[in-house]
Amino acid sequence: MIIAIEGEDVVGVGSAGPCKDDDVAPAVELMSLYVRKRLWRSGIGARMLAALVGDGDAYLWVFEDNQRARDFYAAHGFRPDGAGQLDPGTNLWEIRMVRRSADGPARMAAAGLVDYRSDVDDNLRWADFAVRGGDVVISTRSKSGTTWMQQICGLLVFQSPTLPQPLAELSPWLDHLVVAQDAVFARLAGQRHRRIVKTHTPLDGIRVVDEATYIVVARQPIDMAVSLYHQGANLDRERIASLAGQPPPEPSPERPPLHEWLVEWVDGDAEPLWLESIHGVLAHVADARSRATRNDNVVVVRYEDLLADLDGQMRLLSDRLGIAVDDAVWPSLVAAATLESMRANVDAVVPDPAGIMNDHSAFLRRGSAGAGRETLTDDEYAHYRQRVRSLSSPELDAWLHG
Repeated sequence: MIIAIEGEDVVGVGSAGPCKDDDVAPAVELMSLYVRKRLWRSGIGARMLAALVGDGDAYLWVFEDNQRARDFYAAHGFRPDGAGQLDPGTNLWEIRMVRRSADGPARMAAAGLVDYRSDVDDNLRWADFAVRGGDVVISTRSKSGTTWMQQICGLLVFQSPTLPQPLAELSPWLDHLVVAQDAVFARLAGQRHRRIVKTHTPLDGIRVVDEATYIVVARQPIDMAVSLYHQGANLDRERIASLAGQPPPEPSPERPPLHEWLVEWVDGDAEPLWLESIHGVLAHVADARSRATRNDNVVVVRYEDLLADLDGQMRLLSDRLGIAVDDAVWPSLVAAATLESMRANVDAVVPDPAGIMNDHSAFLRRGSAGAGRETLTDDEYAHYRQRVRSLSSPELDAWLHG
């Protein structure tokens, strides 16, 4: 404990002690720090903080609504880590802030994560994020049903056909650089309901804990690629680069027609691995299915099964998530989860909090199965299927296309 004295007056008091939280690495917790209001910004608080925890790794809990205190700690290197809890003494919500001195590669290695960082995604955030018991993490390749699964999980969690917030706010994309890490982590830390977290990073690149549930949606890769092609024309790449802190992109060459692009995608190899390549898509799904055979908290859902039997798939998901739904409410939830309903409410469901899409209505462009098969010739489609088998296994090929 430290006491600050000015003349005969006590003007500050603070305390620190050993770490009490099992899920955080720093060994020191700042337990309290108070300075008389008239001496705010005098430097006393900063000197007391340094005396209590030094300049190394440490953490603290601060009331969510105390923005002045949060700004003070942020100025000294503390950042929200996504953890939040109700303080039993005051019944006020508090969030945890952590200061880490290790560099990115060291934190990534300590968390045991594969490095999938790119110009627009940073899965190092998962090394710093506190996954909460009960969290639902949706880890799915782009254009494979991520937003659809977010909508389904939101409807099950809140048990209402009308969600309390736009989907992108309710279920933020954790590692997308267009929204600052502190903003995403603070939003998640402040959520008192069961959280639904979005990522496109494979499971070996995110923090996986037994107390959370991880859902991977698998779509036929050729259909995913067609959707990806169309989505590419709907993105404002200059804005994405600006928000992600990257230089303006070079002018892109004119894209080839869909058929030509798709044929090239089937045979494409990317080094380093491009997660949206055919190899990246298959690796993501294969790893998830392997984990699902060993771990009850990993769930793999086929996109085509959602199309064929949305009601049945939602019932399976509610069971896996341990959510009991009133039979009287159930039909309205299924209706709100249809792609038709989502299109009718597109601005509330499209994952675009930063305004990087040119046209929200184009995001849910088609949604059905078969677009890839329609684009390729019979011989090209047979070659695609052989390519899937060679990069994965005959069993995975049959499951994906069954």
